[in-house]
Parts: sequence; C-alpha cells; structure tokens
Amino acid sequence: MNDSWLERHRRSILLLVLILALGGFFSAWRLPVGLFPLIDFPRIVVSVDAGDRPADRMVTEVTRPLELALRGVPKVEKIRSTSSRGSAEVSLTLGWGTDMVAAQLQMEAAVNRLLPKLPPGTTFTTRRMDPTVFPSLGLTLISKTDDLVALRDFATYQLKPAILAIGGVIDAEVLGGRQAEYQVLLDPLRLQAVGLTSAEVTRMLAANNEVMAVGRIEDNYRLYLTIVDTRLHNLDDIRRSIVKTEKSAVVTLADIADVRLGQQPEWTRVNANGHDAVLINIRQQRGANTVALVSDVRDLLAKMQAQVPTDIQVGTFYDQSELIVSSASGVRDAIIIGAILAALILFVFFRSLRLTLVIALVLPVVICISVLLLGLLHMSFNIMTLGGIAAAVGLIVDDAVVLLEHTVRRIGEARSSAMEITLQAAREMFRPLTGSSLATIVVFVPLSFLSGITGGFFKALALTMVASLIVSYLVALLAVPLLTHRLVTQEDAQRLEKIGPRLQRAQDIYAHRMQMWLLRPWWALLIVGGCVVVGWLAYAKLGSGFMPKMDEGGFILDYVAAPGTSLSETDRLLRKVETLITASPDVASYSRRTGLQLGGGLSEANEGDFFIRLKSGHRRGIEAVMTELREHVETEIPGLRIETAQLMEDLLGDLIASPQPIEVKLFGADPAKLRNSGKLVAQAIGKFSGIVEVFDGVKIAGDAIDVQIDRTAAALEGIDPETISRQLDTALEGSIGGSIQSGEKLINVRLWTPGDLRQRIAQIEQLPLSASDGHTLPLKRIASVQISKGQAQINRENLRPMVAVTARLEGRDLGSAMRDVQAAVRQLKLPAQVGIEYGGLYQQQQSSFQDLTIVFIAAVLLITVLLMFLYESMSIVLSLLITTFCSLTGVLLGLWITGTELNISSLMGMTMILGIVTEVGIFYFAELDIATSHTHDQLIVAGVKRMRPIVMTSSIAILALLPLAVNFGSGASMQQPLAISIVAGLIFAVPLVLLLMPALYALLSKTARA
Repeated sequence: MNDSWLERHRRSILLLVLILALGGFFSAWRLPVGLFPLIDFPRIVVSVDAGDRPADRMVTEVTRPLELALRGVPKVEKIRSTSSRGSAEVSLTLGWGTDMVAAQLQMEAAVNRLLPKLPPGTTFTTRRMDPTVFPSLGLTLISKTDDLVALRDFATYQLKPAILAIGGVIDAEVLGGRQAEYQVLLDPLRLQAVGLTSAEVTRMLAANNEVMAVGRIEDNYRLYLTIVDTRLHNLDDIRRSIVKTEKSAVVTLADIADVRLGQQPEWTRVNANGHDAVLINIRQQRGANTVALVSDVRDLLAKMQAQVPTDIQVGTFYDQSELIVSSASGVRDAIIIGAILAALILFVFFRSLRLTLVIALVLPVVICISVLLLGLLHMSFNIMTLGGIAAAVGLIVDDAVVLLEHTVRRIGEARSSAMEITLQAAREMFRPLTGSSLATIVVFVPLSFLSGITGGFFKALALTMVASLIVSYLVALLAVPLLTHRLVTQEDAQRLEKIGPRLQRAQDIYAHRMQMWLLRPWWALLIVGGCVVVGWLAYAKLGSGFMPKMDEGGFILDYVAAPGTSLSETDRLLRKVETLITASPDVASYSRRTGLQLGGGLSEANEGDFFIRLKSGHRRGIEAVMTELREHVETEIPGLRIETAQLMEDLLGDLIASPQPIEVKLFGADPAKLRNSGKLVAQAIGKFSGIVEVFDGVKIAGDAIDVQIDRTAAALEGIDPETISRQLDTALEGSIGGSIQSGEKLINVRLWTPGDLRQRIAQIEQLPLSASDGHTLPLKRIASVQISKGQAQINRENLRPMVAVTARLEGRDLGSAMRDVQAAVRQLKLPAQVGIEYGGLYQQQQSSFQDLTIVFIAAVLLITVLLMFLYESMSIVLSLLITTFCSLTGVLLGLWITGTELNISSLMGMTMILGIVTEVGIFYFAELDIATSHTHDQLIVAGVKRMRPIVMTSSIAILALLPLAVNFGSGASMQQPLAISIVAGLIFAVPLVLLLMPALYALLSKTARA
C-alpha cells in the first residue's frame, strides 16, 4: 500500500466513501422487497383436457404420447404425470439454470406438434411454476344480502380492472360467487307436440340472436356499413323468439319452455369466515416489490370505498407482505441489537468513545455501500439478503477492529499520533488483513457452483456476505487509517496501553498455561483426539432436516372427502371443520375453497383447501395449532382426509415437485399390486410416532353414471349415438344457445330440461329422446343406465406407473423418521416386481447435503491453498487447519445442546466457520515474523499481544449474531441454525486458537524453548 498516495488523497477517499454510503442509503428505499430471493424454479406443468375418457384410456391416448413428446425437450430431467377421467397433468422438472422462458416455448411447440394426433377436442395449457402461482394478497368479498351474482360482478368488472392497473400485478383471479344466465327449460311434451327437437330449438335461438355486417353503400358522399341486428336484449325478447311457424300461427319459445333468469350451475364453493364469499387472488409479476404492491392495492381500496356497495364487505384472507415486513423487521432489529452489543464490547475493551466512534462509523458505512452493491446486482431485500447482512455484522468490523487496535498500539509505543505512524501500522497489517479477509471470502466461492434449491436460496446470502466483506476490507484498508488519524489522540493510545487488572490477570494466566502446553506438546494431540471423539458423539445425537422451520402466521389445510362425495355433503362436513377452526383462540380468519385449490391443479368437487390465518402477537406456536386442529378433525370428522402445511412450505414443495417430507415411491407394471403395496407401506409407516397424515397414494375419482347404448335398438328407432349424446347433454348439462350483452358482461342462454326431470338417477332412464322421424322414446328403450365405480388416478414418473405413499412429520426430525421408514419398508417383503425409491423433501435433503459436502471440501482446499500462499510453511498451515477442524466440534455441540437440526442452514454455518476461525488464526500469526524460527517465549508473547483483538473480534461476532441465534423476530428462523453454528464454533475456537494452535505449531515446527 502506497502511504504517500493515501495521505495525498485522504480527503477524496473519505468523500468517495461518504458518497457511496449515501448512495446505498437512498438506494435501500428503491430495492424490491420480497420474501425469498428471485429463483428460477425449473418446473413446468402441462394441463390437458380431453373430454370424459376413462383414466386408463387417457394414459394410452393422451398422457403417454405427451410424455414421449415432452421428453425430447432439452434439459428435461424428470417427467411426472397424473391422469384421471378426461384430464391429465404432466409435470416436467428441468436442470437448474435452464432458461425457463425458452423451455416453456419449446414445450408448447412440442405439444402443438402432437395435438393433431391426440383425440379431437383436446386442449392444453402450460404453467411455469414459480412463487407467483400463489397470491401475494388475497381479498375476500362478503355480501350481507347474499347476492352472490352481484358480488362476483362487482369483483370482476370493477375491482379486478382497477387492481390489474397497479404496477407489478400480473393477475387478479376471481373465485366463487355465482354467474347469471338465462335458462330455457324445455318441456319435452310441448316439444313433441310442435314437432321440434332441442337441437332445432338451439339453432333457431342462435338465428334470432346475431348481428352481421352485410355490405357497404356509398350515398351523399358518405360510406355506410349496413348491419343486420337481431340481437336479443332481455328476458322478454327470449320468450318472444320464434322457433317455428305453423300455417298462420307462430310458435314462440315461451310456448314450449319456461324462460327465466337463473344462475350457472357451479360445482365449486368458496367460503370466508363462515359466509359464502368471492375471493380475489392477486398475483405479482416476477421481481415485483411485494410490500409496495400490497400497499398500492390497499390505497386503491381506500380510494374506491365510496364505490363499494354498502352491503359488500372487503377483507383480507392472506397478505404476504405481513410476513415479509415482520421478517424484515425482525432481521433489522437483530442487526441493530447486534450492532449495539458490538459497540458495547468495543467500549469495554477500548475504554474510549473516540475509538468506539471509529468502528461505529465504519459499520453503517459498510452496510450502506453493501446495499448499493445489491442494487447494482439487481438483488432484493428478502430474508436471505437481510440475513446475510445480519450474519455479517460481526465479521465486517473485524478488519477495522484489528487494524485500529494495532494502529493505536503502535501510536502508544511511538508516543506520537503522526500520520506516518498510522500509515506504517496499516502497512504492517496489509498482508494479514488481506489473508484473513480472503480466508472468509473464499469459502463462498464454491457456492457459485451450487445448484438446486440450496444454491438458489443461499447464493443470495453468500453474495450479500461476500459484498459486505469486500467492502469492509476496502474501508478498513483505506478509510480506517484516515479516521484513526483524525479522531484518535495520544491520550487514547496511552489509555489503551494501560492494561486493566482483569486483562493483566488474564494475560498472566494465559502465559503460564501456554508455557505448560509448550513444554508438553503431546497435550495438543490429546485435545485433538478429544475433539474428534466429542464431535462424533454430538453428530450421532443430532437430528437432520432440510430447510429451517419458521412461523409464517398461517397455514394451508388440504382436505379430501370420500370418493364420490357430493358437493353439498362435502360442504356439510366442512362446516364442522369451520366450527373447529373458529373455536381455536389463535385463529384470526380463514378462507375455504371446495372444488378449487389456492395454487391451482387438478381438483374434484370433494376436495379443496383452507387457508387459516393466525392472530398476530402473543399466541401459541403454529405447529401446536396445526397439531391440535389435525387431531380434532381426525377424531370428530373421520370421513375427511387432511394434510396441513405452512403456505411457504407448501409452495416450495409444489415448486420443486416434492410436497411432503416423506415420500415412498413404488413402481411396477401391475396396478393392483402397486395399490396393495401402497396400502401395506402406509400401514407400516403410520405406526411410528411423529409420522402423521399418512396417505397410501391411491386417489379414487367419483362414481360415474354409465349409459351403454344398444346400437341395434337405436338404429331401429332411427337415432344414432351422436344424436343421443347431444340430447342427453342438453337434458343433463344444458347447451349454450348464445349470449345476451348486459353492459360489460355477456349472459349466456342455456337450453335445459326442468330440474324435476333430472334430480334422480332413476329419472335418467325416462328421459325422452327425439328420433329423426319426430317420434319420442325413453332412453331406457335403447340404452342401459348403470353406476360404475370411480377410477383411481394413474400416476407415472419417467414413463413408469407409480404409487407414492406420503406422510408429514410432527415433532420429529427427517433423518430419524426416514431411517424408521426405510427399516419398516425393508421388512415388508413387497413383491419382487415392485421397485422402491425415496423422494419428497428427503430426496432434496440428500441431494443438498451431497452438494454442501462438496462445497465444504472445496472450501477446505481453497483455504489450504491460500494459507500456503501466505506462509509457505507446512507447520503453520497444518496447525491452522487442525485448529479449524477442531472448532467444528463446537459447532456440533452447539447444535446438539440447542436441539437444532443439521440442515442446509447449519451446514452453511459450518462451512463459514472454516473461514472465520482461519481468519482468527491468521491474526495470531500476524504477530510473528514467519521468515524466521520462533522460540516458546515468542509464541507466548504473540498470544499475549493478540489476546485482546482476538477476544474482542470474536466477542463482537458472537454478540452480533446472538439475536439471530436466539431467534429474535420472525425473520430470524431461516438464519438461526447458521447463527448457532457460527456462535458455537467461535466460542469453542477462541481457546483453541490461543492455546491449541501455538502448541500444534510448536510440535510441528520443533521450536526452541527459549
């Protein structure tokens, strides 16, 4: 470092630092705010509708050809499909890092090429799975007058357009309510009397309701467009529509049908807090600012308050910004508390407000400049980047503290605070500062090659910490010497040189103990062996998981009633569930979808989900509330199968196609053997404590009424199967004969039969059909009507039939539960034709652990290379590495004592502790001249001189991370295992660095005793 250059440009350097810090401060208000980092999840879902084909025919005619076509899309790693009657869903998982926009276009092109070969009428949609499939804000609309049509119209034609105009909103999906329609209930006897069929009435009605341009005419120097307009405008127009002319009389629709204004048939139901409701799911664009978006929506609702009818109440059933703000506030408070604790430590050790002020200025400057870098890198504020800043608070002041302490000590020794002394001290620390900073930074380099959800999440944290550490190194090297010269006086240096009695006693004890250790270096080997044994025992006691758990303040309750259960019966069962939900003192509100799902997907009328929002403030933990509700539902409503999960947990499971922690995948060609094996596995694993909500993987669709046409009898009656199907469709479902415009909306006209002719299964046989010669006949004359049992959904993975047995964990870690599951499955002795694989979050955990192990090994190798470059001494490198590895015992002990699982967050902390302990060790060797050999006395003096900065920087790091380690605030949960790992490792590492490392170095280098 050029001293004269730094002295000559001291004002410009400080001005530049100030400008960058101010830039970071103001850019902080412009950064997007979200819950998680922006991650491209490599999953696309193709949904297919192909009429009402049975599930087995769907697989043969639609699903399998689709799988083969989509398998050819580049970078597809896994294909998973679900086929049921008339519909299929094909999920494709691609390699991480794939261009998902291009992949989606390639998939759509592949399906379009295949479409002509699929059954006629087949339609498809593709959906890229990312966090925007779940709403950022969910609104509820409840009407006191129960006018569900007006409620839905208000949501669709007034609220939705206004919401879509807000920046960052990509969709506002309206669910629930009812839609109006004109219903023409045809009387079969009157139809027969006038000699008409339902198909003829439909054609005539359409002919009476059209608008058509028929040509242009030039006249009087103007061009006119000629329009024939026969549109219908109201109920009376429909009734007066002429469907037949007989001699001098006409037959109107009112003569043969009952025409009325009704509501479209709905096979879904939406509820909010016990009332029929309309829900609006507001989804955001990728990268949008969630907090700002929600704030804009609330401002819009406030402005539109005068336009909202008095009988409509607008509420909220989900608000992601609440979780984001509370998480961000918790992490922010953790940063502030950590910084205050760090300042107290500095004052205790420095005993000078001036010295403390130097570091107090450095900390916010480094954080602000780091935020500026986040903006330049197009990152956002989320629980990972904020957690990275919080975790880095104790580390970003290390360089400044060590340099300041060394500089002040040199000023005290020289009895001068001249600029030359300050710059000389900075030059002496240049090499150790560079090495120690690199030691902490290089452990994050392998993370850039990490894929999967681990890489997606922790790359943001690692990048934030690397940016903070680089900025802190540059600020320490360039600004701290200048601030020290400006703020620190000779009196401050002399006060620091006056060692207090406690520190003097600690140094005396240290020197005595160190002398004993150096005289008996084999003690070091015993300590190393003890660390290995204790670390192994602690590791054996640790539970393992995947992602850290956090209390989101709300959870999803998925439910499925018995196969074939009607919508009304399902609703009756769910009213009981609602009673249980409202009875909980911790529940603030809830919303319910039946026949729908919050995140989309295949759904029947007997299934759906609740979103249950808990009260803020003092309440029980979310796991306790979920457990209590699950137990009540299983006990009091046995006909309902439920699954519970927090929303983000459910979302992440859907995004990575691993919705449950435990998934036992069974493969085989025989469907019966697969289903039986699934039941056996479910029974076996359901016996274990902590494994709940076990599902055998077999999902049965509802029963069907099967109409088998006797072709011979139909031909003799003069009616073909296609005509029979069309007439039955009109009788049972109704056929749309056009629409009538009413303001902005179009109201369909449905031709139907009266409800009293189609209420019971027995009545279907009596439905009248019209033959080609005009005579009518009952359906039973040409067809048999019978009930066919519901078919099981067919699941496949990579073109192989599969049954997936799933379960959730409650009060138990994933690792031990999976060991029990695997042992139980091995004892079942399933048929040899049935293959077994383990998926779910367990598979993700194993993959992530393997990746993090590689990262850990790479970090060790990079640190080794760095140390060898710094010292070119095998004895120094080995003593540092052995000490660092021994500190991992402290990490494992800390996790075990606190009951923290070994997950990707704690493994990340374990990797970081490698660099942090190495940094502390480098500070120790900075006091030694590495070019010469050293005596025992020199090693002891080095430890005495470095005790204060080592204890001080370690204490700062520990206290700065303490709020995260004790889970202060809701946002700290994701970083808590990481913080515990670092805190425990540092507590263990300080005595190891000061005592064990010099002893190891003495043993390896055979230093002289004096």
